[in-house]
Amino acid sequence: MAMPEKSSGVNSSEDCSNFPEIIELNVGGQVYITRYPTLISIPGSRLWEMFSVKNPCSLVQDNKGRFFIDRDGFLFRYVLDYMRDLQVVLPDHFPECGRLHREAEYFKLPELAKMLALKMNNLNSVVNDSCQIDVEELSPSIDATFNFSSANSIHVSGPDNSVVLRDATGSELKKAGFITIGYRGSYTLGRDIQTDAKFRRVARIMVCGKISLAKEVFGDTLNESRDPDRPPERYTSRYYLKFTFLEQAFDKLADAGFHMVACNSTGTCTATHDQTDDRIWTSYTEYVFYRE
Repeated sequence: MAMPEKSSGVNSSEDCSNFPEIIELNVGGQVYITRYPTLISIPGSRLWEMFSVKNPCSLVQDNKGRFFIDRDGFLFRYVLDYMRDLQVVLPDHFPECGRLHREAEYFKLPELAKMLALKMNNLNSVVNDSCQIDVEELSPSIDATFNFSSANSIHVSGPDNSVVLRDATGSELKKAGFITIGYRGSYTLGRDIQTDAKFRRVARIMVCGKISLAKEVFGDTLNESRDPDRPPERYTSRYYLKFTFLEQAFDKLADAGFHMVACNSTGTCTATHDQTDDRIWTSYTEYVFYRE
């Protein structure tokens, strides 16, 4: 006899007064498992309000009974680390300080917000006080070292503590590089190749290239879940887009100054239908873009 699957959520009215010891959270689609005391460890925080003032049945749950929080699922790991230890260790070349600071304010964690503000201020001080600066370390948007005493037409600015170099006309200097996008597709061919072709939709558009370039072009539409916390100067082939329209990806690349320089595609017959002559083919296609 099959046993019912257990859930960390609360579905019955008699259990609405208490939370379980182990809590499962769905934060923006990312699943986290933690202990109940961790979530109420900082009085006055938003998580403390959710899990101590409210009862379980008043909180939103997903279809698996996990408590749902509609925030950035990737940055929440640092919020949870702070709830556990009252400190947080960020990876080197962490480019999301501004966004994490916003999450700290949302979750009502003033000490974490102060720590992040101090980190951003220290980074700004390095930019303002140094006459020679390695821009690659501070920002993924530039791949060179500039001497500000000789290049006085360069200005430093940018949101979320980013470093953006501009020329004398105010135009932002863009870094050259390649980005490759690829997708796998499948289609069925019958006896009449032209009329019987049945194409399936694109399931996922993958992105390969330098992380800083990929983030610059695709921004929040880039899914980093398979390769998180990677420094911006490194390369990846594991990112993919949150949308599945190739034309949308092409538009974003064109807006960022990229143009297509190459493309290729391969196809393989993977199966044949037993009752008909239809053949199922799979294909992989790549488009290579470059910006000077």
